[in-house]
Amino acid sequence: MAGKQVRLFLVDGTPGGLMTAEIMNWTGHVLKGKREKLGEIRTRPEARRTGVYILLGDDLKSVGDRIAYIGQSDDVANRLIQHDARKDFWSEVVVITSKDTNLTSAHVRYLEARLIRLAKSIGRIPLENGNEPTGGADLPEADASDMEYFIEQLRVLLPVLGIDMFRGRETRIAPAGSGPASAPAPVTAAQATTSPVFRFKRPKIGVDAQAQLIDGEFTVLAGSVVCAAMPDRDGFSESTARQYKVRQEQHHKLLEDGSIVIGANGVARLTRDVVFSSSSAAGAIVQGSASINGREAWGTEDGTRFGEWESRDVQ
Repeated sequence: MAGKQVRLFLVDGTPGGLMTAEIMNWTGHVLKGKREKLGEIRTRPEARRTGVYILLGDDLKSVGDRIAYIGQSDDVANRLIQHDARKDFWSEVVVITSKDTNLTSAHVRYLEARLIRLAKSIGRIPLENGNEPTGGADLPEADASDMEYFIEQLRVLLPVLGIDMFRGRETRIAPAGSGPASAPAPVTAAQATTSPVFRFKRPKIGVDAQAQLIDGEFTVLAGSVVCAAMPDRDGFSESTARQYKVRQEQHHKLLEDGSIVIGANGVARLTRDVVFSSSSAAGAIVQGSASINGREAWGTEDGTRFGEWESRDVQ
């Protein structure tokens, strides 16, 4: 993939203040700021345009997790003022507009609908949105193509700003009790990786998972068969017990949010791609253990260990 030049501007010279972001030769424009800066945001010309916005905040139902709301408006600043009065959860906002002011109401309805579907499919941050919008159905084919390119660039830019909710592959969610999830969308140019698919198979405990390094993140793929439960266990040392508790909570969360579904035959599968902090963290969840050496546990069909592949260019 060719490199991209990202331009960041700290409006008031501090990392915690308003920030704008652009990609060279892309018409999109992103403004990011804290809710406390709403008075300043509403006076900026880009916030008065037609655009899409993302509200971000802490999920009060799950400590340490984030939640988001995606919307659109012909006057984003005015809509944000309404949300300031009616929505309590958000502490940060991202305003997405166009530098050439060519985004129309139809364009942003299309973008809103696509971004909501994308966020739900990837599943990294739950949404406060209720019904999924159906906007964009009547957008001309050429305009729809332009908006898909707009989204592709946005998916490159937002992670630079620390917003990963659109990072990953789209996955069709498999209904509970069904077979593997439908094949995820192919990796886009923005996510291109030379990583092969790595496999973690333990026939004795009935797990068979596949993973790939996607956009620099160790990702266990949708359809992988993982352990169905991580029950309480005794006999661990104090440090291992703490580590097992962390993995147990992670596994429970994946069950709770539907990322793991257990079929009628008792087989547990991932309904979507799931990103882990490391190959070892992924292996521990797949196997249902406190820890594991992921660099050795994951391997390709030709027998290459993940650790060997990861160090392939190290002299």
